[in-house]
Amino acid sequence: MDFAMSAAAQDYVKRLEDFMDSNIHPAEKVYEQQRRELIAAGRPHTVPPVIEDLKTEAKSRGLWNLFLPDVSGLSNVDYAHLAEIMGRSANLAPEATNCAAPDTGNMEVLHMFGTAEQKERWLRPLMDGEIRSAFAMTEPAVASSDATNISTEIKRDGDDYVINGRKWWISGAADDRCKFFILMGKTDPTAPTHRQQSQVLVPVDTPGVTILRNLPVFGYVDQHGHCEITFENVRVPVTNLIGEEGGGFAIAQARLGPGRIHHCMRAIGVAEKALELMCQRALSRVAFGKTLAEQGVVRQQIAESRMAIDQARLLTLQTAWLIDTVGAKGARSEIAAIKVIAPRVCLEVIDRAIQVHGGGGVSDDFPLASMYAHARTLRLADGPDEVHVRSVARMELGKYVQR
Repeated sequence: MDFAMSAAAQDYVKRLEDFMDSNIHPAEKVYEQQRRELIAAGRPHTVPPVIEDLKTEAKSRGLWNLFLPDVSGLSNVDYAHLAEIMGRSANLAPEATNCAAPDTGNMEVLHMFGTAEQKERWLRPLMDGEIRSAFAMTEPAVASSDATNISTEIKRDGDDYVINGRKWWISGAADDRCKFFILMGKTDPTAPTHRQQSQVLVPVDTPGVTILRNLPVFGYVDQHGHCEITFENVRVPVTNLIGEEGGGFAIAQARLGPGRIHHCMRAIGVAEKALELMCQRALSRVAFGKTLAEQGVVRQQIAESRMAIDQARLLTLQTAWLIDTVGAKGARSEIAAIKVIAPRVCLEVIDRAIQVHGGGGVSDDFPLASMYAHARTLRLADGPDEVHVRSVARMELGKYVQR
């Protein structure tokens, strides 16, 4: 088992860390100020101008589309190290380098399954950072933790598909730059359970598409938005089908292996940032005649955080290595495990950092409250913890049942 970075990855790490220090971290307060101004102006989903400046700089440094192996030449283990670094400034770094979800997953899907026409119309501008996209799967009327419940109808009518359904928590849909959805729905409800769904490309401006509202997260309004959307007699050409009819579930699974590495390593980066803030606070505050860092209970919180982060990182790197060596199918148990462990550890560390910050920790004077709110969604996004724990248990028990 080898978690060492390739020479190319080591070079990218040096360049990315320099970009973070010289451009990303100094831009964080600029981003926050521009967000406040845009929200006050009634434009909460407009991208702050500093993001486009950072994208231009990242492109000039060759730090662009690093998540895609065919572009960067990096393995999953290689990219995992980069994703953690980006997680230390989660609002800026992934988007600045065109490595932000859900675009990364959509680019992977189009790269693997798209036609030449689909790649030219949608993949190229995505990879160039000219547009953004969303993935429309989750629905409010069914328990979407079981993706076979998806009820949105995709019916063929001549050379078109007609789509009817309601989606929600569609991340990125409120951003004006979001130009299309990859939508998952049922083309044949009578087919075997995992052959009922298909995925189709739906331009945002197609008649019948209505973005009803943005859904805040613990009161925080995300710049890209998490939206509830209705699709009423939405008509798109059959050529917008991705892959084959009935292949939607398999395509959805194909995008989740490497994507889980990205999410989990970014979460570890967030945890590292929280630990850094915790240590800085502990060293700067005095209570009962000693700094907080000298208090045994605080030292334990710091030590527990350090150990938990390192454990989560090692498990995620092991999973990345398995995907590189035996493929995502051979790493199913580990992929499910890190999806539970990384967000859990991230939230535990942020919570400890909030406690060390006292009342300030739950205010907007520090980034911890926002970090916690958004990290908490990772226990639900791409399937809730319970689904992944169930998967791990099933595969573990399967080792004995098959004997």
